[in-house]
Amino acid sequence: MDYKCLIIDDDEIIAENTAEYFNAFDVKTAYVTSFEKAVVFLAENTVSLLLLDINLGGKSGFELCQKIREQFSMPILFISARTSDDDVLMALNIGGDDYIKKPFKMNILLAKVKAILNRYENTQPSISQTDVHTDNKKIPVSEEIFLDTQSHCIRKNGCQITLKALEYKMLHYFLMHRDKVITKDEFLQNVWEDEYVGEGTVAVHIRHLREKIEADPNEPKIIKTVWGVGYIMGGES
Repeated sequence: MDYKCLIIDDDEIIAENTAEYFNAFDVKTAYVTSFEKAVVFLAENTVSLLLLDINLGGKSGFELCQKIREQFSMPILFISARTSDDDVLMALNIGGDDYIKKPFKMNILLAKVKAILNRYENTQPSISQTDVHTDNKKIPVSEEIFLDTQSHCIRKNGCQITLKALEYKMLHYFLMHRDKVITKDEFLQNVWEDEYVGEGTVAVHIRHLREKIEADPNEPKIIKTVWGVGYIMGGES
């Protein structure tokens, strides 16, 4: 069965109430309350977006996120009462797309989820329209690397590398704006389209993207930093 959203939270009251609210506004949502139930649910159903709590009884949402990222690329939004910078960075570093702190307003959370779903689900059709001078499936990143717009993966030396939803959008945005310096504000406006995302989140995702496409992420040759301004692909910094 297809769902827009899956809530994974060991607090059943919060999970049930949130799912009920989302369903009332036509965002088809289910919920589970444990690590194990989440794994089973994802094996049996298709889900477009996850809302994931960090504390899942005896296991961690961090651990679950890492397991999910081995197979799936849908957006993962962590939702937690834990507010330390270490937790936020951990969530982003292991594959989360955003971090929302409890307590949250239900209507704002719904608006954020709808916006992310719209961007995520509309990415492939809109991109196919802009894939000029390609085979409509692959865009060259370098001599050895191609972005596959059909599978939303990287093809590198014959191997397939999975991209998170935002990594895919960022890389495609870079490719459509080669030789142009892209500021962090431009990324926030045109890729995230979310005023609540900070510049640190952009830097974390850039680092993850470099780890997948650069020969040496510490000495990047494809995505270069323009200090104090932003980033550039294919130009000198």
